[in-house]
Amino acid sequence: MKVLHVITGLDMGGAEQQLRLLLRRLPAQCEVVTLTGPGPVADGIEADGTPVTHLGMTGDRDLTVLPRLSALIRAGGYDLVHTHLYRACVYGRIAARMAGVRAVVATEHSLGDAVIEGRRLTRGVRALYRATERLGAATVAVSDTVAARLLRWGVPERRIHVVHSGIEAHRFGFDPAARALVRTRLGLPLDAFVVGGAGRLVPGKRFDVLVRAVTQLPGVHLLLAGEGPERETLRRTAEQFGSGDRIHLLGAVGDASSVSAAPPGTVGDASSVSAAPPGAVGDASSVSAAPPGAVGYAAGVQAAWAGAAPPSAAPGCRPDIPGLLSALDVFVSPSPDEAFGLAVLEALASGLQVLYGSCPAVEDLPADQAPGARRFSPGVHELGTALRELRRNEPGRLPVPPVVRRYDIARSAEALMSVYEQAVATAAPPRWRRPVPAHPSAVVPLPDAPRSPAPSPLSNR
Repeated sequence: MKVLHVITGLDMGGAEQQLRLLLRRLPAQCEVVTLTGPGPVADGIEADGTPVTHLGMTGDRDLTVLPRLSALIRAGGYDLVHTHLYRACVYGRIAARMAGVRAVVATEHSLGDAVIEGRRLTRGVRALYRATERLGAATVAVSDTVAARLLRWGVPERRIHVVHSGIEAHRFGFDPAARALVRTRLGLPLDAFVVGGAGRLVPGKRFDVLVRAVTQLPGVHLLLAGEGPERETLRRTAEQFGSGDRIHLLGAVGDASSVSAAPPGTVGDASSVSAAPPGAVGDASSVSAAPPGAVGYAAGVQAAWAGAAPPSAAPGCRPDIPGLLSALDVFVSPSPDEAFGLAVLEALASGLQVLYGSCPAVEDLPADQAPGARRFSPGVHELGTALRELRRNEPGRLPVPPVVRRYDIARSAEALMSVYEQAVATAAPPRWRRPVPAHPSAVVPLPDAPRSPAPSPLSNR
């Protein structure tokens, strides 16, 4: 099966990383098109062996992308088109129909109650979504919660398929050596109580609540990974409360088992460090991984840091997500409106206690599936109280809970492939594969062929 994945962009993000993980496991010939900037995840996907095409879309209303995407789909001879994220779903479904492909699957990665990928769910947004959803063969919800939201929108139940997001749990296992190394490189005391968070720094994620809560906890450090328009506001908030030395904004970091360092000689808070050279952050292909089981994470980190900044420049170093999680004591996801909750799952895979505002991956299951995860009411006081309690009890590392095993990426890929097969089987074949019937006016009935006369008995003499 030949599949084209169409996604809005390939910068660092949960949906983008999820696509990369799936591409490694789908038993199909896949290619990727990104409408906007390719970003570091595109580099990783190409390093994995999947080609990526960038269409250079300039904005939400850049309609020139439609004929270009349609021509690309037609020329590629794809059996199925899979769209990811709102803009790509709208344009991708239309372009696929223009190209004659009806086997179109769309995944809803970020549909909340009030927003979709940070975009407010206005009447116009809903109407456009509903109109283009009808052009596809199936819509995939990443959680039961998202499936229920789609039903409320009026999407027919027969078109909705739940394929949970997944993770590679083994990559996030706790490593005490990595914990010490990352803390040392970031200039944190080894015995400090360290809180962490990760995600896009946008208003809807409510990282302002997390920053303000930590400013009220003397001696507590916060490691916050991610980029976005709220970064400068969060930095000013930390300084306003006199906690600039305890709130560490790490910027965009990858989820690969690697650590990148700032240029030699860089000093100061991690939030002020200039970006590492291209490919250094967030690109698994930029770091040579040791064979599984050959060395621990810390050994790989040491190799990545070889020749980098000296310890005095430690605050300029940025760990990847597995290293960050090993360095933490508690993980916080303050967003009140999530579609799944990948960051929470990764933290649970590291044995961390987790406080969250919304996480369907956990909430859709019985409580005993994730005993280390606890929901808190949105608010600075409530979060501060919960963090004080955890600090006082010194929770330590927990066993990896059952919920982590449930959401294995291999299972997600298998379920998604079943959706593909059903979509292709039930959809009309692409135009280039349909038999072309003759025009009715060109069909002229022919008389029966005349029978040959019986042979004469004298004919062969």
